[in-house]
Amino acid sequence: MADLGGFDANAVQPAGTFDAIPAGNYEIIITDSQLKPTKAGTGQYLELKIQILNGPYQNRMLWDRLNINNPSEKAVQIARGTLSAICRAVGVMTPKDSTELHNKPLSCSVKITRDQNDNPQNDVRGYKKRDENRATEAQAVGSDAAPWGTTP
Repeated sequence: MADLGGFDANAVQPAGTFDAIPAGNYEIIITDSQLKPTKAGTGQYLELKIQILNGPYQNRMLWDRLNINNPSEKAVQIARGTLSAICRAVGVMTPKDSTELHNKPLSCSVKITRDQNDNPQNDVRGYKKRDENRATEAQAVGSDAAPWGTTP
């Protein structure tokens, strides 16, 4: 049991639902990272918390998971390739800690996949260096513009 300190739901707007954002490329930063055990307990993954920097989805959060220690060599290979892409995108080639990758702008590609109940969900599929020309262009248009590189 937890003491809610006299919380009054009448005084607070209820939180809305977070539908999947459209597939496309988004400017982001990694705001947090944690090493967690896999569900099976046979390895570890690096969970990345990602924040969108601009456009109509500004401040929305996404998550990515990199299987950096896993019995599947293929999973580890994919995770190491993804980590290499992140490092190259933010200019930190030999990080000693995942926090060195935090708060550095980069770009990610987001796809829409389906969960086990056929609900749409976002899946981060790749990272690259932020495109300075498009970033400047998006800033000039204003925050109401669609995220640069967004595909229908």
